[in-house]
Amino acid sequence: MRNQAPDLHGVLLLDKPDGLSSNAALQRARKLLGWPKAGHTGTLDPLATGLLPVCLGEATKYSHTLLEADKTYEAGIRLGFRSTTGDAEGELERVAEPDVDTTRLEQVLRSFLGVTQQLPPMHSALKRDGRPLYAYAREGIELPRTAREITIRHLELLSFDRPADLAIRVTCSKGTYVRVLAADIGQALGCGGYLASLRRTRIGSLDVAGACSLEFLENQPVEARADGLLAVDCLLSGLPRVQLEAPEAHRVVNGLAGTVSGADAGLSRLYDADACFLGVGEVRSDGTVIPKRMLSAAARAGNGGLQARISP
Repeated sequence: MRNQAPDLHGVLLLDKPDGLSSNAALQRARKLLGWPKAGHTGTLDPLATGLLPVCLGEATKYSHTLLEADKTYEAGIRLGFRSTTGDAEGELERVAEPDVDTTRLEQVLRSFLGVTQQLPPMHSALKRDGRPLYAYAREGIELPRTAREITIRHLELLSFDRPADLAIRVTCSKGTYVRVLAADIGQALGCGGYLASLRRTRIGSLDVAGACSLEFLENQPVEARADGLLAVDCLLSGLPRVQLEAPEAHRVVNGLAGTVSGADAGLSRLYDADACFLGVGEVRSDGTVIPKRMLSAAARAGNGGLQARISP
């Protein structure tokens, strides 16, 4: 079944449910919207819930930008145990009875703020010789890994249910494994800990408050399922906006260099005089605009209503 709007290009903010892989959630959303080309930005584990942006049509050209963005999670941590996988799916081993209070918890959380090194877990999708690490882990093989630099920008204690359960909110850079953070917090407290639950609430400027569930989509009339889509340029809010005069916009969308005055050098979101998003270009120090990744004419024509709704 195809959607009534065959030129559909945009971003669906999906609230992924527990127990469903990111790809399975993507495929269900794609079929409900009736659009063959789709991709998501940033995998969530099946047990995790929350924000999963689904890119439709030519929005997939820009999906990589969210992979670089900071992400915010709300995580539940169970103290007193160690997990072989770092989360509730692993085998649990009793470590020690938790003996901590709120003051101690907040002190430990503050110690993780800033730039630090984190060792990727064996139960991860990182690949070695073409195989994901979790495949080796399932065979009982432990491979050496190199610690990676991450940044924890915000780490807040949401609740503490004595003696063993705490909830935190963390904003972190790409490549951060919250399950490793949970285990490290438990180790720092001297009692062990593992990730009991995880919910992603924000990616860059996108928030789960604007997301919908698969059940919501299923209950909508087919012709209304695309009503909540965001425009393609919501993926690029971190780039400066540059508006081009009509002749320059015409040159750029046809693959030629244009010119602009008063714009800073660097990658920018490009718009025409009617505020229609054209794509991404590089502005040179002399005002030359080089097209880098542009929307097709069909995508520009079919997406105008969305662009007008969300473009800053």
